[in-house]
Amino acid sequence: MPLWALLAGGFAACAAGSAGAADARVRVSISPKSYADALIDLGVQANISIVGTSACGRGGRAELSGRFTVDEALERLLDGAPCRFRIVDARTVRITPEPQPSGPRPVRRPADQPMLVSELVVTAAKRPASLDRLPAGVSAISREQAALTGAADVGQTVGQVAGVLTTNLGPGRDKLLIRALSDGTFTGRARSTVSTYLDQAPINYNAPDPDLRLVDIERVEVVRGPQGALYGSGALSGIYRIVTRKPDLDAPAGGLAATLAATKGGDPSREVEGYLSLPLATGRAAIRLAAYHDRRGGYLDDALSGESNLDSTVRNGGRAALRLRLGDAWELDALAATQHLRSRDAQYAYPAYGGQRANRIREGHDNDFDHAALTLTGDLDGVGVSSSTAYVRHTYTSQYDASDAVEFYNFFRRPRGDAGAYLENTRVSMLVEDLVLRSRGDGRFGWLAGAFGSVSLERSPSFVEFVSATGDRTVVYREARKDRQAELAVYGEGRYEFAPGWTATVGGRLFETRVRTSNDLRVLAPGVSRVGAWERTFQGFSPKLSLQREFGDGNMVYALISEGYRPGGFNTAGLQPIRPARFGFRPDRLRNFEAGAKLRFFDGRMALRAASYYDEWANIQTDQYRLTGLAYTANVGDARVYGLETEVGYDWDFGLSVQANVLVADSRLDDPNMDFATRLNTALPGVPKTSGGLVAVYQRPLTGDLVLRLAGEASYVGASLLSFDATLQPRMGDFVRARLSAELATDVWSAAVFVSNPLDDASDTFAYGNPFSYRTIRQVTTPQRPRTLGVRLSAAF
Repeated sequence: MPLWALLAGGFAACAAGSAGAADARVRVSISPKSYADALIDLGVQANISIVGTSACGRGGRAELSGRFTVDEALERLLDGAPCRFRIVDARTVRITPEPQPSGPRPVRRPADQPMLVSELVVTAAKRPASLDRLPAGVSAISREQAALTGAADVGQTVGQVAGVLTTNLGPGRDKLLIRALSDGTFTGRARSTVSTYLDQAPINYNAPDPDLRLVDIERVEVVRGPQGALYGSGALSGIYRIVTRKPDLDAPAGGLAATLAATKGGDPSREVEGYLSLPLATGRAAIRLAAYHDRRGGYLDDALSGESNLDSTVRNGGRAALRLRLGDAWELDALAATQHLRSRDAQYAYPAYGGQRANRIREGHDNDFDHAALTLTGDLDGVGVSSSTAYVRHTYTSQYDASDAVEFYNFFRRPRGDAGAYLENTRVSMLVEDLVLRSRGDGRFGWLAGAFGSVSLERSPSFVEFVSATGDRTVVYREARKDRQAELAVYGEGRYEFAPGWTATVGGRLFETRVRTSNDLRVLAPGVSRVGAWERTFQGFSPKLSLQREFGDGNMVYALISEGYRPGGFNTAGLQPIRPARFGFRPDRLRNFEAGAKLRFFDGRMALRAASYYDEWANIQTDQYRLTGLAYTANVGDARVYGLETEVGYDWDFGLSVQANVLVADSRLDDPNMDFATRLNTALPGVPKTSGGLVAVYQRPLTGDLVLRLAGEASYVGASLLSFDATLQPRMGDFVRARLSAELATDVWSAAVFVSNPLDDASDTFAYGNPFSYRTIRQVTTPQRPRTLGVRLSAAF
């Protein structure tokens, strides 16, 4: 259904007078639980947004069963609660604390402060659902948790949820990995195994993660395991979704924050960010603006030039959001986002040069991201409708020092005194439409149906040039490649509660992907220039099946079978024509068998989520480099992956909250492709057998609304190998990341001091940096950022 038709439907619904939606009766079934958790259940079952549930505190006991209007259900649930409700409109309810009696202001209890163990509503399943009721490995990092732990970007969140890792090539260059499902540590033509979303829109294809700064966000959602049925190709190992805060239609709000930090042996760093939300017409229209600037000071020196602190990065960006309420049943959200990232030099170093850089050519990186989206949500004759249209433009440029590209020098018989440089500039444009229809309420039967379409164009020109001692420049290799891809899909799922507490869900996705590649490659003799165009179409079906058992106390166990897939493509880079066996790469497919449990104990103060899984991965696509340093994609073989993931959290009455996670995984490569390499490692590269994290927060009220918060975070990444190729033996990992902070805060302002990498750890986090020399020269990405001390000030109004 086109967007204009949905808009027309929304206005028609308004004209028809849907204001009485709040009076409609809905069937609810809420087992005994705290006020806040009962409100979350009501929001899910009545398909409404309930804002501010934390105002009710952690305690209380409420339950409800039957058919009620929203007003009746709220009255019954909050009878005797320390909070009250206000129905803003037919789809929104605001919860606020009960007004305190006149007199001295009471001291707030620690339990009333944001804690780590809480039940969140997430939309990762394309419908609002409680995190603990989804039959899948799902985690969320709330806005409060991100602020407490200083998580400013994707890389700083990965240790806070089970099974999520990232490479460490540098800002704007990394790739996400989930559940030890790694197709390799390099990026190239293969689609990412993790699909990154900004609200409802995918924002990556085969590009590295854009490294968006997490400013003014609502939460981060992570879904582990293949999600092909709902999200299509690119969700082979999971989803990483950034959910932004939306404009407030009723009240203005804003905030500012600034950070200064000093790094041992490096330049200082600074960050400034702010947001502002303003109603344009109370209850009907509002805007929300966010902007940020950060400069990450460099700390690496160059042994050849004598320059210091070369690896600095500057990141600027912002968002503008508009929300329009089109009557009581429809809302229109518009979002524009942009970010520009500039890294002066790469962050890997050479042990042979005392842990310094030693390059003749600066290896800078630029990563520019622009995004626009329009999302319409509402109700059409009792059916929930969501239409999301998004456009993404992503441009990233990298320069590499090719002075150690021995194969290039020998092939073109260049003097070794010449300096070599490789430059690649990739420009991706993507247009996406995703239409979702879903049943209302939370009855015994529920369904979801969707239609998806996307078109993308990727231009990726690159060249290699040599610079002589006299300054003469010679381009010996130049490639102009274009990749066009179109994907169409229909998908859906149905769930049925066939017995009390027992629910089965069946779903799937029928898809077609068309890939077209054209290439114009010019190579100096004795190389062979060539021009060509190729096209392939891939079709298939990705199923999903789950069974869950919910108990009266809210605990749940589940079993899940799901699949993920990626289309194939073409290789074009090379000094000579490519052998037929390596010209194309086939689609790969991953099938996941999973069983898990989501449990709560001690009146909801302890939460435990655990899952074991077994995955079969066929025709694994991997991006690799030829001896020349030029990239290609191949199918390396099949693999079996076993894993166990656990997340556990506990909140104490005296203000301490602790959350821990661990992933133990093992993999084995089967049926290897011997045309890829004569010797292959048996395990998937870039992922350890063991990883985990710990977050602890202590909160103590002082006087009035002044609160002391102490926070600590640590994560461990075990040892792993760099590549599938067994002839390359670099090992990396086996390190701990850590951060400690202390904060004084009120409802209006906060001041915090922090230290990251307090032990000044110098382990090797990523044994790669340059495709032209990593085979012959030992490289290490500088082991974390050296010990950094900082102060952060913020204010809200």
